[in-house]
Amino acid sequence: MKTTHPLDKTLALVHSDIRAGHFTGTMGQDYWNMVGPFGGTTAAIMLQSVLKHPDLLGDPVALTVNYAAAIGPGAFEVQAIPVRTNRSTQHWTIAMSQADADGHLQVTTTGTVVTAVRRETWSANDLPMPDVPSPEAVARLSIGPRGVAWLQRYEMRPVSGTIPTQWDGSGDHSETLMWLRDDPSRALDFASLAALSDTFYPRVWLRRATPVPIGTVSITTYFHTDASLLHEIGTGYLLGRATGQQFRNGYFDQAAQLWSESGTLLATSNQIVYFKE
Repeated sequence: MKTTHPLDKTLALVHSDIRAGHFTGTMGQDYWNMVGPFGGTTAAIMLQSVLKHPDLLGDPVALTVNYAAAIGPGAFEVQAIPVRTNRSTQHWTIAMSQADADGHLQVTTTGTVVTAVRRETWSANDLPMPDVPSPEAVARLSIGPRGVAWLQRYEMRPVSGTIPTQWDGSGDHSETLMWLRDDPSRALDFASLAALSDTFYPRVWLRRATPVPIGTVSITTYFHTDASLLHEIGTGYLLGRATGQQFRNGYFDQAAQLWSESGTLLATSNQIVYFKE
């Protein structure tokens, strides 16, 4: 009997008012992190509300998600509104809400999406995929903190920059190269690509070799692909690269890129992260 993939269960949104772009969903434990769901899951849900909207035009080009508060387990609501539709582009605002202990609905996450109908033009890639061993030649990461379920939802094969084994403050760089894909395997789509863009552990941990408390404040992902190319990739591996850029006064930003096995750049992202000493 075919079972529903954990990500598809998480992305299962129900129209409560389809024309108003209002959806309801349920947050389970499949992608749980320390105090809430894995941030990539939340980003994927936000994008999914746009992808399921009947007025959608084109494919995603940009997604920005701002994390105002952690989502708890249980019911939540999402509203996606197309604030402007042009001939080939569309601009969206999104808000996720959840009831607090008193039953009052509180906004937990806000975001924007830009979608577009792409056309064939001159193209070039000025950010080629790094030269790395094949996925099969790299050992799978098999460790993770207890209770962090989302790490088991991804097959991660670090080429370099794996999570430190000695927290001794000796870090001297912030770059990670890693093959990754969904586990169980799942055909790639825009929602899963959005989640995969956030699978890198905090760069400050690698740069400092010190496990300080952190929390993503905002992440923006740019999509450089279309649905047909994602369909061709299917369940294949993606190569991810992540690096920090500036660590200062309690915040740092980290950039990430994702390539297909054939070397096509699929997505780039940048996020700003809060950290404590």
